[in-house]
Amino acid sequence: MTLIASEVEIEGPDPLARARSGDGDAFAELLAEHESMVYSLAYHFFNDRERAADIAQDVFLQLYRSLRDIDSHSHLVHWLRQVTTRRCIDQLRRRKGLRAVPIDEVEHLATPCGDPTLGRALRQLVATLPESQRLVVTLRYQEGLGPEEISRVAGMRLNTVKSHLHRALRSLRRMLEER
Repeated sequence: MTLIASEVEIEGPDPLARARSGDGDAFAELLAEHESMVYSLAYHFFNDRERAADIAQDVFLQLYRSLRDIDSHSHLVHWLRQVTTRRCIDQLRRRKGLRAVPIDEVEHLATPCGDPTLGRALRQLVATLPESQRLVVTLRYQEGLGPEEISRVAGMRLNTVKSHLHRALRSLRRMLEER
């Protein structure tokens, strides 16, 4: 058996390990890789660009301070979702009212059928849901998390997550039928 050696470029440790050791460029890589997820989660919770940017900045500042506690890339993603979700909930508690955003300012989301009109209608309807249902729907359908992971990220019991998701979908279905 003959083995042919191929040229394989071996990089240094992953960006997380480098960032933990104080490499600012590696932290910038982590930020670039995950900032859209963090911003998107906050934005779709509030439909407010400024709030989403503020939350994302807070989350990444907290990440910088907590880097030594993050064990792996999957732990990092879970940590970012959990901290972002909790920041959204905390801010909602502090500022109970939500600012209305004209639909023209809302970025296009992919919808299962690819219909932009349906996507716009769904975004409007999701924005009217109670915050706990809106959070669960956002984590489920935007972030693609299952009920168990939503339970861990949002700090809710699994049955509560399922209940909120069921009620939200029933409400959305009813509101779409009324249109």
